[in-house]
Amino acid sequence: MIQFKELFDKKNSFLLIAGPCAIESEEIAFEIAEKIHKISQKLDINFVFKGSFKKANRSKIDSFTGIGDEKALEIIKNIGNSFSITTTTDIHEVKDANLAANHVDILQIPAFLARQTDLIVAAAKTSKIVNIKKGQFMSPTSMKFAVDKVKDSGNDKVLITERGSMFGYRDLIVDFRGIPKMKELAPVILDVTHSLQQPNQPSGVTGGHPELIETIAKAGVASGVDGLFIETHTSPKNAKSDGKNMLPLEKLENLLVKLLKIKSSI
Repeated sequence: MIQFKELFDKKNSFLLIAGPCAIESEEIAFEIAEKIHKISQKLDINFVFKGSFKKANRSKIDSFTGIGDEKALEIIKNIGNSFSITTTTDIHEVKDANLAANHVDILQIPAFLARQTDLIVAAAKTSKIVNIKKGQFMSPTSMKFAVDKVKDSGNDKVLITERGSMFGYRDLIVDFRGIPKMKELAPVILDVTHSLQQPNQPSGVTGGHPELIETIAKAGVASGVDGLFIETHTSPKNAKSDGKNMLPLEKLENLLVKLLKIKSSI
């Protein structure tokens, strides 16, 4: 596992947090992790594998929520051990903090829960790195208080992830003016794929604009983000969660090459 201070140690690069939305099976998760790992090694990028061990905030009651908490967490842990890479998953309840901390290196706080004090404090007290996604309803400067909850709990290892702000009922927009403001508080990651979601669709299935992934990612790198969060899948159309805004895995390397060129020029 890479140490917190080493996450951003590559001068002309950025941290890459990537993987499927949810752990669907051991086979799919390992295939995705292995391919991203090979790409990140080739391009000399620090890589964190991401996979949700459960989906607790789906629109419909019959939506896919997971294959079992322990089973999914064991898969993530095995991926980290097999490839010697850092791993992360999101937690939704206080009881999830210690459970997930036994399996992953970074605990992610979902955007909808960015003000949930008990959850953030529980994550901080595990001594793991805590990545807080900015709520779609929160201003960049208001993230100070979320960050303070981690630091005041005795943990300085905290990240902020920008994932867009609500623009009407069914769209999101990224305000890049907030990036430098949040960088004063903690390293900032841009969640490229979730920023392109179209939530609250009449069908109960979230839509998205994956064709704009490259545009948003380029703007993020140019604006000085410390890392990128990209959900990717070997077959997004068959993914059991967030397939409409994922990047096809086959396109990842080419995108990263373009982004590294931008990074090296600023």
